[in-house]
Amino acid sequence: MATFSHIPSSVLPLAGTRSQDTRLAFSDPLQSSDWKMVGESAAIKRLRLQIRRIGPHFRAVLIQGERGTGKELVARAMHQQSMGPRGSFVVAGCGSRISSLMKIGCGGTLFFNGIDEMPLETQDELLEVLRRHEWSQDGLAAPQKLSPRIIASSSQDLRGLVASGRFRQELYQRIAMVQIALTPLRERMEDVPVLASHFLDRLTKKYRKETIIGDDAMALLKSHRWPGNVRELENALNSAVLECESGVIQPWQLSISEMRFDIDETAASKELAPEATRLQHVVDRHVLRVLKDCGGNKLRAAELLGISRSTLYRMLETVLPADASPSATNAQASQ
Repeated sequence: MATFSHIPSSVLPLAGTRSQDTRLAFSDPLQSSDWKMVGESAAIKRLRLQIRRIGPHFRAVLIQGERGTGKELVARAMHQQSMGPRGSFVVAGCGSRISSLMKIGCGGTLFFNGIDEMPLETQDELLEVLRRHEWSQDGLAAPQKLSPRIIASSSQDLRGLVASGRFRQELYQRIAMVQIALTPLRERMEDVPVLASHFLDRLTKKYRKETIIGDDAMALLKSHRWPGNVRELENALNSAVLECESGVIQPWQLSISEMRFDIDETAASKELAPEATRLQHVVDRHVLRVLKDCGGNKLRAAELLGISRSTLYRMLETVLPADASPSATNAQASQ
């Protein structure tokens, strides 16, 4: 029989023990410390509203978003918000059989994390089980007694996978009648300081280290593009808290590049001289170009680059002569 073997999570219920069920006493699961949807952006407010509206009634939901956007957190919040929260929250795990999962998840919620990576034979098995349970096609109507709710997450566009033959169309139709799309962190950057504060509060309690984020470090957090989304932010702060001894997190302790640039590869290849193939040459030219655009104003250039003025001074010492004037700087930046 086919197995769902690509997900490393355990097959055991993750929210079904008596100690974890005590969390159900929260009047609003979205505000509890465990399932809180952190942020004040329009995207997060819309997400909270979706969970409150869909949570009490859903039978099948598809959560789509890039890696690190918090798909499992949303799934758990949906489970807690549902009308029958006493059941288990079961993550489809390594080598778990679909038929076994349906039995374990009876009266609870089954979470298929990364269903876009599910093998076709396992999709067929899941389809067969869903047909037997006679799931409704609108994703919300009352199911058979004790049949588990289904939440699936995907980092890829399932419609594209269906078109390429890598995902069963009927399975997509059954799980995607209700959809939640998660916004990547780079599109809600106003939430970065709030998220950073939230994670820092948890981490300082966890490691018993009183730590704050320095101004330069916060500027870096707000300028970074976060390809790994919220998970990358949490990991960066986790490493920084462990490394920080002074009580104030500095940029170099965040385990992310101090400067991230969106450079068009074609344009860059045309502009760079043959000798400017080393990364440092690219960085130096970018810094000089920004400084030129700012008319030699180092404070403004540092703000645009997302670094401290002292860091900019150190960088300029390696690319400019000590007596360089603003006009000389402009001339070199334009080369």
